[in-house]
Amino acid sequence: MEEFTKRDGHHHNHSIAPLVQLNETEITAHHSPTPPSYYTIDWEDEGYQKRHGGIMIFHGIAMSLAFFIALPLGIALRSVRHTAYTFATLSFYVFCAFGCAASGLYRKLTPNMYEFEIVTFDLPGAVHRSQGYMIILVAVCLAAIDASTVAKRLLTFIRGSDKSYRTFWRIITNKEHERLGSELEYSGLVADEPEDFQSAKNLHESIEPQDVRHNDALNNETEQWASSVHQQQQNYSLFTEGTMDDTQSPTQFQDRLQDVHLRRNMPSWRDNLYRLGEGAFAVIERLLVVSAFAQLLTGIVIYTGGCRDEYLNGCLAHLIKGGIFWCYGLLTFGRFLGSFADLGWAWNKLPSGDHYTAEFVESFVIFLYGATNTWMERFGANPGDPFTTRQIQHISIAVMFCFAGLVGMGIESKRIRKWLASSTFPSLSRPSDMPLDAVAEPLSYRGSFNPFPALVIGVTGAAMAAHAQTYLFQVQIHALWGNLLVAFSVLRCLTYFFLWLGPAKSMLPSRPPTEALGSFFLACGGLVFMLSTEEVTVAAMRRGRDDVMMFLNLAVAITCFAFCWTLLVVGFKGWIKFRTHSTVTYRNAL
Repeated sequence: MEEFTKRDGHHHNHSIAPLVQLNETEITAHHSPTPPSYYTIDWEDEGYQKRHGGIMIFHGIAMSLAFFIALPLGIALRSVRHTAYTFATLSFYVFCAFGCAASGLYRKLTPNMYEFEIVTFDLPGAVHRSQGYMIILVAVCLAAIDASTVAKRLLTFIRGSDKSYRTFWRIITNKEHERLGSELEYSGLVADEPEDFQSAKNLHESIEPQDVRHNDALNNETEQWASSVHQQQQNYSLFTEGTMDDTQSPTQFQDRLQDVHLRRNMPSWRDNLYRLGEGAFAVIERLLVVSAFAQLLTGIVIYTGGCRDEYLNGCLAHLIKGGIFWCYGLLTFGRFLGSFADLGWAWNKLPSGDHYTAEFVESFVIFLYGATNTWMERFGANPGDPFTTRQIQHISIAVMFCFAGLVGMGIESKRIRKWLASSTFPSLSRPSDMPLDAVAEPLSYRGSFNPFPALVIGVTGAAMAAHAQTYLFQVQIHALWGNLLVAFSVLRCLTYFFLWLGPAKSMLPSRPPTEALGSFFLACGGLVFMLSTEEVTVAAMRRGRDDVMMFLNLAVAITCFAFCWTLLVVGFKGWIKFRTHSTVTYRNAL
């Protein structure tokens, strides 16, 4: 057994019960001694009162205010084209300036705690700084794009004849473009009308331009009139052309009319390029918040001196995977609040268009993780080395992610759904036996009931809850976050069960309570996942903090704080949209 354990390379002995007391000899046999860190010299070592830990706290607060307060609020303001977006952007850069200044001052006043490493320079700190400056640079580039559009509007104002302050404000804030855009949509559409529509034209010309500009109700009626006249004009033109050609049948005329409508509604390549750029801008802007969370994790690791030497691989695995579950939980809670309702992702009826379902995106991310992580588990192994127990465990989970994600994407594919539905009708010898009318889809087709993302997360949680560990405290921590993931999986399946019984009929978010609980368990499980690294658990045992309840309460408190932040951001965006856009009246469901 001793020889097998050594060859296996797995530090967890499956043949004996987990240890209760910390064995320093066993730890030093596999890991280097823990060196001092920025945290220890600022708060624990002798003479820490003369250190400058307060400057680092100020740095963390300033950067958190920049990326977790000013930036999300700025994104919300920009999404509704609010004029206060500029002030939010300026506050973001002010907080970043204060944070960077505090970081530079702290480095000047504090010795380099990584100078004893093999490398001769502050590699971890340099990586953290370079990544932070890269994120700020991306934010500057996005702001430069906005500034270029403002400069273009300013140039339009300078070239114009009206130099009043009111016109200047409308052009700079893009309100002039929005006002004129609605008029340009129907201006000039009634040129060369047939005589049958002359009376409608005379009615339109009787309306004063000032009334059209200042009366919203009349403006809407005029838009409806212009659209109707334009539609009838094109139908009239096609009808006259079709009747002049005696060889054109009614079916050919209907096909011709449908082709014209399709060509007219088909966006040009410029429209597609603009939409692609706008979508990429929005995605990158929101990824800045996720990148800031990653920077927060690396900053904590560097300040506490963690993830060094033999701890590195396990530390990265826990932080990356736990961070994904944490962000996934916050995103799911945002969906519960109503985010992405325009895409049909808030368990609501899709308002318009045809978008990928949230379950398809979840399955794609699961497949991408599995496809990449399957080969990453062998990093550090020499060619010809046998597979260790831990490698087999983790590779099996990655393979499950890969193929379960493929199945999930296949279920969400409408093309594959049509292929599967075709098996309903057997191969008939006579085509007349096939149904002539359209086959009615069941009500359950309105939503997506794909259990595979929940299945993958639940199986992962159950497997990690049974993960063998050296110490009993480590077993308990892994069982804690594993059971939290299983709880999310069960609640997600309950969501599908209740929605399958009563599919969503409104475009408003349905807000199933099972998702509120499930998102909390998922985020809390991800946080405990990050706290269950070997280095953190050993440090807790050394300081007498090996208490499962303390870890759970800490994770619950931080998760509740993060949920309040999510509610603030989503609620602020809804409030701004409510104030700036026309209100919608709601009919009582009863």
